[in-house]
Amino acid sequence: MAFDIDMIKKVYKTMPERVDKARAIVGKPLTLSEKILYAHLWDGNPTTAFSRGKDYVDFAPDRIALQDATAQMALLQFMQAGKPKVAVPTTVHCDHLIQAKQGAAPDLMRANQTSSEVFDFLASVSNKYGIGFWKPGAGIIHQVVLENYAFPGGMMIGTDSHTVNAGGLGMVAIGVGGADAVDVMAGMAWELKFPKLIGVKLTGKLNGWTASKDVILKVAGILTVKGGTGAIVEYFGPGAKNLSCTGKGTICNMGAEIGATTSTFGYDDSMERFLRATDRSEIADEANKIREYLTGDAEVYENPELYFDEVIEIDLDTLRPHLNGPFTPDLATPVGELGKLAKENGWPIKVEWGLIGSCTNSSYEDLTRAASIAKQAVDKKIKAKSDFGINPGSEQIRFTAERDGVLKVFEDLNATIFTNACGPCIGQWDRSDMKGDEKNTIVHSFNRNFSKRADGNPNTHAFVGSPEMVAAIAISGRLDFDPMTDTLINEDGEEVKLEAPQGLELPPLGFDVIDSGYVEPVKDGSNVEVTVNPKSERLQLLDPFKPIGNTIRGAKLLIKAHGKCTTDHISMAGPWLRYRGHLDNISNNMLIGAVNAFGMKTNFVKNQLTGEYGGVPDVARDYKANNIYSVVVGDHNYGEGSSREHAAMEPRHLGVAAVIVKSFARIHETNLKKQGMLGLTFANESDYDLIQEDDTINFLDLDQFAPDRPLTIAFVHTDGTKDVIKVNHTYNQQQIDWFNEGSALNLIKKQNASSN
Repeated sequence: MAFDIDMIKKVYKTMPERVDKARAIVGKPLTLSEKILYAHLWDGNPTTAFSRGKDYVDFAPDRIALQDATAQMALLQFMQAGKPKVAVPTTVHCDHLIQAKQGAAPDLMRANQTSSEVFDFLASVSNKYGIGFWKPGAGIIHQVVLENYAFPGGMMIGTDSHTVNAGGLGMVAIGVGGADAVDVMAGMAWELKFPKLIGVKLTGKLNGWTASKDVILKVAGILTVKGGTGAIVEYFGPGAKNLSCTGKGTICNMGAEIGATTSTFGYDDSMERFLRATDRSEIADEANKIREYLTGDAEVYENPELYFDEVIEIDLDTLRPHLNGPFTPDLATPVGELGKLAKENGWPIKVEWGLIGSCTNSSYEDLTRAASIAKQAVDKKIKAKSDFGINPGSEQIRFTAERDGVLKVFEDLNATIFTNACGPCIGQWDRSDMKGDEKNTIVHSFNRNFSKRADGNPNTHAFVGSPEMVAAIAISGRLDFDPMTDTLINEDGEEVKLEAPQGLELPPLGFDVIDSGYVEPVKDGSNVEVTVNPKSERLQLLDPFKPIGNTIRGAKLLIKAHGKCTTDHISMAGPWLRYRGHLDNISNNMLIGAVNAFGMKTNFVKNQLTGEYGGVPDVARDYKANNIYSVVVGDHNYGEGSSREHAAMEPRHLGVAAVIVKSFARIHETNLKKQGMLGLTFANESDYDLIQEDDTINFLDLDQFAPDRPLTIAFVHTDGTKDVIKVNHTYNQQQIDWFNEGSALNLIKKQNASSN
């Protein structure tokens, strides 16, 4: 069934005229990314050629997707906006709050019991405001979106950094914080700095053990975790057309790991096949009518250096399988070279677990390719040396894979089939084989492998690979195993070799499902009651933030974060997910994973009021109780990773007025702005070294806060000396208005009140 077909037809009806006008205004051929951006301007037809990486632009996204962990805070904010219904098609997907432990059925039952309050809240809010609701067990948000809502040429925002997965179906799909989503749900424009463009030309064809996953693992190694910041990555070339639609989705999905605004591919035959296979032939028919507008102009792809800010070329014929890690998704190593590197670095060679699934690699094709390796192991009497866990991407995929005997292959290898949910990928894993902080290695087909990410153990060395490579490595039980050259000894003592994987792009008998898990909202939700127990530990109605003001004097340094500080470090997932709807409770995890540059410990900072050391949230609460603002200082790419706005809302709630860093990850910087905080960067990065543990901080010219005007800050040291430094910012006037009002939501409410 094609959801929202009338909306899609409207997009396709206006797109040719808007693209033609944009091409004339820009005065040159257009990339696909530019076509979609110019076709979704808030003001309609283009009238201006925007400067990449400079101009802030208002857009009108077609739809919104929310996952349960971030939907709670987004919907709590939307409830304050004073709107009776969402302005654009919106869905909520319950995939984050299901812990992997025993297997699909018991795990889902337990989740429905332990998180019933949250699921009931999300269901009732969805029903009231006209939001489509996908029940727990229905699937992982990004796979469900790809199968049901994504469409070529569309623009979507979602409260999860891996919203970018929909680029596999030719969308510009962007991860945002909940406040951004609230803007659009309330019928307002969504603001984005016009992105730069990185072109990736793919030639050749994948073969042997190399998979779509290896394309993005290679790109991550080239660009690093911040190389895509502020840019859209657009894939093109004959190699791109040789990839399946879900393979394209995998590549776009992990674009979040290079900091990219999003990634996308031009509409082609593989996308048409996927649309028709997922019962959306009507969309394919409409897309075919404007096919040339749903990909980049031919001149762009013929001479990419003239139209992209950066161009990378990858030959799929010679691309080698990779395993990236540990502890960062951009440490790219070809499989055959990993053993030597592991021994040099002391990484455990023995592999304890192989995990297949997540929003990155849980399609039917992924499962069949991995199952082809698992079946060889069963047939050749090879007993898997590692434990196996499988997370199907959706109930439709699970049902179809079970019908076709794919899941049985894994079960024959003693794999555990977990719920159609995120599970270990986001730390929702009750791992029973490890106690304490034992040093160990796991391999998985997920997207991220930060410290503590999967199981909370800082000594778990996680490596990212394709599902089929994960299967092979897990079967061997060794990180240094190379299935292209190495052999295994089976139960009969025979030396056997695994053959290259074989998979099916789409199920030959078609997709099937009995209950997809979708719940349609009522047409009129005005009588639907949404209740939140004031004594709940899971949900808490929000109080508007008060403006910080333009006089910040006597602020205290809360923490000077050393090195990598992702949103996982700022607001951990795992067991903390239960508090995602309760701002005060979840604020108890604020920055507890960040390494303090003074002492190099986590969750151990000096309280300048008492002279004693304590946890970061505790010290922040003490400053707040004494009406003292605090300041966080950070390193490069601060806020890398998830879109979770809790990483901005928690500091705001606990009295942090400003975050000053060497550089920001895009989504986190925007989230800070939305919550009425100061997100600032050192004009001179070396000034980071000037910050001392007992510093008191004075903002000297915040009363002159204006676009393109640096701010001046004095760091006063305990010996009476001080360092006065300049800090830069990227605030435009509207964002300064957010700061002056206390938050973007406060401004929305004010504007709504004046218009009613």
